[in-house]
Amino acid sequence: MKIVKGDTVLVTAGNHKGQQGKVLKVFPKEGKVIVEGVNFIKRHTRPSQKNQQGGILEKEAPIHASNLMVICPKCNEAVRIGRKILDDGKRVRVCKNCGEMLTTTA
Repeated sequence: MKIVKGDTVLVTAGNHKGQQGKVLKVFPKEGKVIVEGVNFIKRHTRPSQKNQQGGILEKEAPIHASNLMVICPKCNEAVRIGRKILDDGKRVRVCKNCGEMLTTTA
């Protein structure tokens, strides 16, 4: 999966098309990602030791990774991601538009 925790992504399809957010969590086996501030769902919870109040909680739900594009910090636009092997054998992600290496802040 080319999307990692800490990336800023743009939603390219679905009900939340055009929204941007930071990746909070990645589920590689399911191919899904949780993006901050996008795709909220409501959970009805009853009072418990953890949550004394109970009630309706809003939280982010996963979005399929195919509906997302990474935003390059240099280009400042949604781009495709490629992989490049450096001289020391390290694999890095690169922007297909400008060739800039993408680093993660996670």
